[in-house]
Amino acid sequence: MPTPDRGSDVVGMVDLNDMTTTADSSPITVVAVGGNALIRPGDVGEPAQLSRTAASVARQLVPLIRAGHRLLIVHGNGPQVGIELVRSEEASTKVPPFTLDLCVANTQGSIGALLETAFRNALNDDLMADQAIAVLTTQVVVSADDPALSHPTKPIGLFYSQYRIAQIRDELAARGWGVVEDSGRGFRPVVPSPRPLEILNAASVGMLLEQGVVVIAGGGGGVPLVRRAGGRLERIEAVIDKDRTAAVLAASVGASTVIFLTGVPWVELNYGTPFSRRLETVTVTEMKRHLEQGQFPAGSMGPKVESAIVAASNGAVALVTSADALPAALNSKAGTRIIA
Repeated sequence: MPTPDRGSDVVGMVDLNDMTTTADSSPITVVAVGGNALIRPGDVGEPAQLSRTAASVARQLVPLIRAGHRLLIVHGNGPQVGIELVRSEEASTKVPPFTLDLCVANTQGSIGALLETAFRNALNDDLMADQAIAVLTTQVVVSADDPALSHPTKPIGLFYSQYRIAQIRDELAARGWGVVEDSGRGFRPVVPSPRPLEILNAASVGMLLEQGVVVIAGGGGGVPLVRRAGGRLERIEAVIDKDRTAAVLAASVGASTVIFLTGVPWVELNYGTPFSRRLETVTVTEMKRHLEQGQFPAGSMGPKVESAIVAASNGAVALVTSADALPAALNSKAGTRIIA
């Protein structure tokens, strides 16, 4: 597949007013959308709520398609996979419960369906109803020796009270999972989150993008597998960070821009203090230094910044911003850019 021309002006390359529209030359843009973008504070995951938030995401991203970007969307599933796990366990007296890896697969399908419908409607409203869209279930290989498999750190699912988490703590421990207090909002289970090494259907994603298809793939970071003797694959109970998967997929398909959507318009140093300072355009070397200095904790901005560094190191422009600030960020008026 031809690698898109990244051009000499790395900031201008994401300017909506300066894009080509031919399939062969249009840039590939990867957008990583957090699972929390699809369940807003106060929502409980009802289908109508999920449809509204998916529609909001689609409306924010359709301008990229209109401007000529070949779009690859990677969505998270942190809240949803935990809800799916609860749903499975609550029904276990009637049907066998699903393991965590199959809950990830379920959320790939359900969130993918929500986003596909939302994009089709948004494209129809924008007079682009003929735009092709594909949702791919995605499996991702991780290392069987990844230390994360024995040290769970990834919060998933609902927020529990201290009373309720005390009731289920032993059940979680029996599965090798832990508990963490998350941002003062309550307690959540934490599960293993190994690093992605290989996206098994990356070639299929690339072929679809080459044909101008909008692709939704890598949902929830992908279903995690390890390779056993003889190359056989085995699913494991874990989740993969969607930002890390987005960075790996971006390198595989030759993306020129990788957008990491989060809850804030910029990455900031000394976040939440009187000495906070927003970062606008930053080099990989500078961002690594800030990361090593502990500016971005593992439980918040850390994985996103790490993934942005990987994407920029592979030659793409990495853009970290919020969904609301995305239009301004695409015109270099907001967001944090990490460049090589």
